[in-house]
Amino acid sequence: MSDKKMNLPLVALRGMVLLPGMVAHFDVSRQKSIRAIEKAMQTDEKVFLITQKNPEKDEPEWQDLYEMGVISYVKQVIKMPNNMIRVLTEGMERARIREFLPQEDYLSANVEPIEEGTSVLEKEAVSAMIRSLKENMARYGTANGRVSKDFLKQVQEEKNLPNLLQLIANNLPVYYTEKQKILDAADVSEQCETILAILMNEISVISLKQDFQTKVKAQVDQNQKEYILREQMKVIREELGEDSSQSDIERYREDLTKLKASKEIKEKIKKEIDRFANLPSSSSESAMQRGYIETLLELPWDKSSKDNKDLKNAERVLNEDHYGLEQVKERVLEFLAVRNLTKKGNGPIICLVGPPGVGKTSIAHSVARALDKKYIRISLGGVRDEAEIRGHRRTYVGAMPGRIAMGLKNAGVKNPLMLLDEIDKAGSDHKGDTAAALLEVLDSEQNKNFQDHYVELPIDLSEVLFIATANSVQEIPRPLLDRMELIEVTSYTANEKAHIAKEHLLKKQMEKNGLKEGQLELSDSAVEKLIQNYTKEAGVRNLERKIGEICRKTAREVYEGKKKKVVITTRNIQNYLGKEKYTIDLKNEQDEVGIVRGLAWTSVGGDTLEIEVNVMPGKGEFQLTGQLGDVMKESAQAGISYIRSVSEQYGIEPDFFAKHDIHIHIPEGAVPKDGPSAGITMATAMLSAITDKPIRADLAMTGEITLRGRVLPIGGLKEKILAAKMAGIKTVCVPKKNAKDIDEISTEIKKGLEIVFVEKMEDVLSVAFVEK
Repeated sequence: MSDKKMNLPLVALRGMVLLPGMVAHFDVSRQKSIRAIEKAMQTDEKVFLITQKNPEKDEPEWQDLYEMGVISYVKQVIKMPNNMIRVLTEGMERARIREFLPQEDYLSANVEPIEEGTSVLEKEAVSAMIRSLKENMARYGTANGRVSKDFLKQVQEEKNLPNLLQLIANNLPVYYTEKQKILDAADVSEQCETILAILMNEISVISLKQDFQTKVKAQVDQNQKEYILREQMKVIREELGEDSSQSDIERYREDLTKLKASKEIKEKIKKEIDRFANLPSSSSESAMQRGYIETLLELPWDKSSKDNKDLKNAERVLNEDHYGLEQVKERVLEFLAVRNLTKKGNGPIICLVGPPGVGKTSIAHSVARALDKKYIRISLGGVRDEAEIRGHRRTYVGAMPGRIAMGLKNAGVKNPLMLLDEIDKAGSDHKGDTAAALLEVLDSEQNKNFQDHYVELPIDLSEVLFIATANSVQEIPRPLLDRMELIEVTSYTANEKAHIAKEHLLKKQMEKNGLKEGQLELSDSAVEKLIQNYTKEAGVRNLERKIGEICRKTAREVYEGKKKKVVITTRNIQNYLGKEKYTIDLKNEQDEVGIVRGLAWTSVGGDTLEIEVNVMPGKGEFQLTGQLGDVMKESAQAGISYIRSVSEQYGIEPDFFAKHDIHIHIPEGAVPKDGPSAGITMATAMLSAITDKPIRADLAMTGEITLRGRVLPIGGLKEKILAAKMAGIKTVCVPKKNAKDIDEISTEIKKGLEIVFVEKMEDVLSVAFVEK
């Protein structure tokens, strides 16, 4: 090898290093580099190859190049498309740049070759280096597994140290910066140290990689090979201390310290967290345990909200939200006053009973607003599974807490108002009885330690304000009914409906349909007609729908620019709602024989029934039509038996019942009818037909009859009196034992009606018959 300085064309390499003895090809695209190759080919085919420090730089300066490079022979040049050439070179010897030579069209430098020799080293040192290189190369070959056996054999057979260094350096698969370190080494000794350091580092990296793979294989089952990549990531995360499960456990423990709960509850949750920490994250039980811990941490064990105890505020809120319902409001305020005085939440549980649409659910919402309580509504309609209330046991996949525990979790406090809506619609089947599960919830003596199957810890429900709603108490089991205090929410009068429509529903629907104040006006007579002829209900739901229908049609007219303001009167209401759907069955104009007006209660309020009786020559048959129920048929039988027992008093022939047939019919035959309250009505109509005495047309009656003619009390009196007034009735006969119920009916309803209290049929007949 030469030891003289020489001037050579220079090519700057990007991202690669050429070592002595290495044959390599590379593409050249920069013009200066291409001209340097051409200059070399024109002279002695020698070129100086040196590596850039920053491979991204297109026009490198002298300071951007390493100091040490390689003198190479250009063995082949191939022209490529896009003005590129591919060069095949062989590294000959190391050289150091001494001086850069100014050239216009290519790079050139004065370089000094480096003398490679071992003469200055002791023989023992050279032998030690050779042996160390061979041993580490053998270890590297064993660890890597992809090193050629021929190459390893060639290494073991080489005895010259510079050649051995050159052989190993040229075949190591390392980054170009590592190879530059070999090139920069001052002498053979430093070259040997650099190569040994690289070899040992590679052996360590391969060993660490094999350790990771061993750990992964130990954790992964043979049948789950598709999860290998995830498990490798998991092992790496564990090694770095970034395991997500560990961070979750820390978060759970931190939440536990902040949790407001008793010592026993916290100890139980701590045990569950410790158990979760020992579970493998890939197991299905880990996910179940995670959900259970999160549920326990989110339950409000000892966290409560502060109630607003101002009764005047409660009264104001109830009056703002509801018109009428005075007795209901008064009872609710009494209930709240008792809670404030006793400072206990375990008072009686209220059950609001009434027909649909009268505001039971909204009353509960108003109570929650008045008390500043969290409001949770649990619909029990159609719920048949006992687990819906008590929760599912954690042994089942997809288990979750019951609706009561979930309600508390969603409320975030242990003293919310919990509305049990449609409690009379809860059913039962082979999975359990929902009503039976509610017995513990609604018992103030037992619900301090309510047991949810999922939570498995006693939950205190004593501070929860429970309010239930129902349409009828007939469907509620007696033990459950016994735990609740009933407040009857009765039907609205026409006047109350009119006030509700004007003060609440119209504003609500105008806002909902985008109408501004002043764009729609409903006259009082139009509201009255809307209530009487377009709706037939106890509440106001259909009334709100009809007002919404008017608002929608008005919104269209206003949007299309046809009108700026719409005024609804009795004259134009049909243009918006169509023809009248209901007509009031008014009293008859004339007194008639065998026709009596009865009063009935329905789910949509009260109604009047016109009972007709015909007497015909026959064989003593007794016929009932109009789709009557068994109780009603029995009332008719009791009535005819009473009439036969007193026939002499009314001049009825002894053989009259043997020679005549009696037919009772109640119109609207498609509508089922039942109940005992039409007993005195049917008896009066039969006696009128038999004796041919007319009955007052302006009279209506209700009451149950006995065989001896006594009149027994009935229910639904407010709705019945309301129906009588709507039909234009002047006098109403009611059982004397219902006098207390009449006192509770507002004066507005009773105004213009003569209420006659009757104890016996004689009292009824003295009022009913018209003397000829």
